[in-house]
Amino acid sequence: MKHFLSLAAAGLLGAVLALAGSRLLFPVNESLANLEQPAARQAKWMNTAPGAATSAPFDFTAASERAMPAVVHISAAASAKTASRNRGAEPYNPFREFFGEDFFLFGNPFGGPKKGTGSGVIYTSDGYIITNNHVVDFADTIEVTLYDNRKFSATLVGTDPKTDLAVLKIEAGGLPILQLADSDQAKVGQWVLAVGNPFDLTSTVTAGIISAKGRNIKILRDNDAIEAFIQTDAAVNPGNSGGALVDDQGRLLGINTAIATQTGSFAGYSFAIPSNLMRRIVEDLMEHGSFKRVYLGVNIYDLNSDRAKELRIDISQGVVVESTVPGSSADKAGLRAKDVITRIDGRQVKNMPDLQEIVSRSRAGDVLRMSVVRNGEELTIPVAMLAADE
Repeated sequence: MKHFLSLAAAGLLGAVLALAGSRLLFPVNESLANLEQPAARQAKWMNTAPGAATSAPFDFTAASERAMPAVVHISAAASAKTASRNRGAEPYNPFREFFGEDFFLFGNPFGGPKKGTGSGVIYTSDGYIITNNHVVDFADTIEVTLYDNRKFSATLVGTDPKTDLAVLKIEAGGLPILQLADSDQAKVGQWVLAVGNPFDLTSTVTAGIISAKGRNIKILRDNDAIEAFIQTDAAVNPGNSGGALVDDQGRLLGINTAIATQTGSFAGYSFAIPSNLMRRIVEDLMEHGSFKRVYLGVNIYDLNSDRAKELRIDISQGVVVESTVPGSSADKAGLRAKDVITRIDGRQVKNMPDLQEIVSRSRAGDVLRMSVVRNGEELTIPVAMLAADE
């Protein structure tokens, strides 16, 4: 009996020592609880401070619930006859270099019917829908499926291949729409969601951050193509094209358009047309069926430190005017070769995509106030914009 009690006492003492040792090695419960409370109070104070930036959200349910009902599934098809005719005179489609034809246009590659799927964003409650031009440019028939599974035949209202935007119309009313975000105010590092139908998986939401703005990836080869993409790391795949890029409040920040990939699937970066540029083009497509462009009329290149030394100026960001086109908006306003454009209407111009986007959002008759550095002196030159066909 005494031997048993001795063993029991020894076991109890060992357990106590082991427990004490574990608390010394892993001071989890009390210590971390005491550490977390001040941090939680600090985070709450930071979130409610006037003018403080919103903390990174880890719950995207509210934004997703706002966005998903306004994003539609698009199924586009071309008859065998149309597919055969288009194949003989088909324009260059840069998006095949990103995804490959099989990802976009499912069907017989030898002239048979073409089919493709993508996404779209409801723009007005009476049925105007935004998508990418490459989602529908080949099609005879377009079908739109809403979030609630209702299906509608869609008509093509207008397209602009040089920005890869298109507008469709369905006969429906009372449709959900998204509030537009100001893409000029979007910041690198902020959270965004991509909403669309990748690989026909309807109503899919992925999250990421804005990786860069004003990105030119040289996917549109026309000389007057406009590329000023928002770059994100939210997962986007074939079928997301034409879908929504939204901010953490569920506001429309852009139209997902392309990915950087060597395989045809998402490999880390995706690109969206910013909402402010999208709105300008879509309004023209709805009203006129085409985008009414303005024409600045300059040959330009990006400023860098080496070129700044050549020009003997102490800035390293901006756009250098190489030459102007006689009779153009720039020529009539008095812009000269070697002028460095640094701002337009107060917005900083760091590179050519910045310049292209700002100019493209103007209309014929608008006057843009351009800040330029000429011979080391900063000037403000008002430029009256002319239509591209004038």
